[in-house]
Amino acid sequence: MYDSSTTNFQNKRIQLFNHDMNFHTLQNLLKQSKTLIQLHQIHSLLIKTALHFDEFILSNFILTSSPISVEYATLFFHNSPVTPSLFAWNTLIKQYSKSQTPFESVRLYCQLQTSTDLKADKFTYPFVIKACGRCALLAAGGSVHSLVLKTGFDSNSVVNNTLVRMYAGCGNVGLAGQVFDEMSDRDVVSWSSMIAACLTCNYPSKALSVFLDMKQAKVKPNSVTLVSLLSVCTRLINIRMGESIHLYILTNNIELDVSLATALVEMYAICGYIEKAMVIFNSMDERNLQSWTIMISGLAENGHGEEAISLFNDMVDLGLIPDTISFSGLLSACSHLGLVEKGQKYFDQMVKFYKIQPTMEHYGCMVDMYGRAGMIEEAYDVIRNMPMEPNSVMLRSFISAYKNHGNRISFDDNLVKLLLKIEPDLGANYVLSANMSSLSGYWNEVDDMRVSMKGKGLKKVPGCSWVEMK
Repeated sequence: MYDSSTTNFQNKRIQLFNHDMNFHTLQNLLKQSKTLIQLHQIHSLLIKTALHFDEFILSNFILTSSPISVEYATLFFHNSPVTPSLFAWNTLIKQYSKSQTPFESVRLYCQLQTSTDLKADKFTYPFVIKACGRCALLAAGGSVHSLVLKTGFDSNSVVNNTLVRMYAGCGNVGLAGQVFDEMSDRDVVSWSSMIAACLTCNYPSKALSVFLDMKQAKVKPNSVTLVSLLSVCTRLINIRMGESIHLYILTNNIELDVSLATALVEMYAICGYIEKAMVIFNSMDERNLQSWTIMISGLAENGHGEEAISLFNDMVDLGLIPDTISFSGLLSACSHLGLVEKGQKYFDQMVKFYKIQPTMEHYGCMVDMYGRAGMIEEAYDVIRNMPMEPNSVMLRSFISAYKNHGNRISFDDNLVKLLLKIEPDLGANYVLSANMSSLSGYWNEVDDMRVSMKGKGLKKVPGCSWVEMK
């Protein structure tokens, strides 16, 4: 099959070789590189013409090749006959910081510090700090922070904003707040970073407090800030605040990009306003996998299982490949609708066709689905054959199903013991265990459960719901 782009690339390569490697032509050739094979061709040409000894060419080749294959760029980097520039180091550190192997960014930074005379600059630090956050390397991140202070880069807003996110990624909102408080100049990115840090560390109320301080500082939120604020509303189930943010977006003509629109869909869906979520979802010009998955899960959780299954099929028809979260929403829908055959089919499809390793949530959906349908033996088989120990939610689901649908199979007492071991301070577990013992006629064990509850001061908390008033 004729490929004009490949032919043009080869013609320029020949032209470049025949005209003593014109630098402008080489730059164009590098920019047009899209595949590893083309990188091999250019690399070969550089060696033939001895231009791999040129530091400028080396840096440009690494800049071009690292997004295509960071491993190949690293190989070229380490085998270069000339000393790489700081630009080349920074390029690789940056590329690894956003790759699937961010630890390599930290490793390269350590090599830069120990094996060269080069000094890290304002471009180096944000990338390696980001990598420390992604790897949750608190000690390494703290060491980099100390060097930032020693070298005077603590006044750089980009470095400081990245430090806030790094400490949040390591689960330390206190240190993130300390960096934020010590900033001499805070822009919208700084405030957004601190709000996101509070969310990352599961302090939504604190995130809201930071936003109120942001308003007092008369700093206008951008779309990134608004995405975090909508996540705050989602965590706190605060529909009033969520609607006010939506109104702010509309009145200020803020563009509803895919991230912001998806955050709105999630907020409305989690807060139970599924119709509003669907309206926003249908109005989106662009949707990614996260958008579809959130809408599918929202429909399933709000009792619209048929719509969730239909939406899942629409997503697959469009060519999107479902992920583990997509299947969690789908299996949940099948469970609530009692669609056992469909649930079995989708679970098998997930494992065999999409090669997704089932998680605790997937197994939990299957146990719940079989339990609701009274298929106790099948539910028990899932628990017995799954590769991990069941959690408390799954155990309660199975034990309740067994109690409600009769004892067609002998009950495994070890499941009750495991439940009490996992959650020894929840009164409802003791009540459930006592009920199972009474069904089997083990009245002594029922008395033991009551004594144990009384001794620990435990009570069964009655069911409750959130109600928003005024």
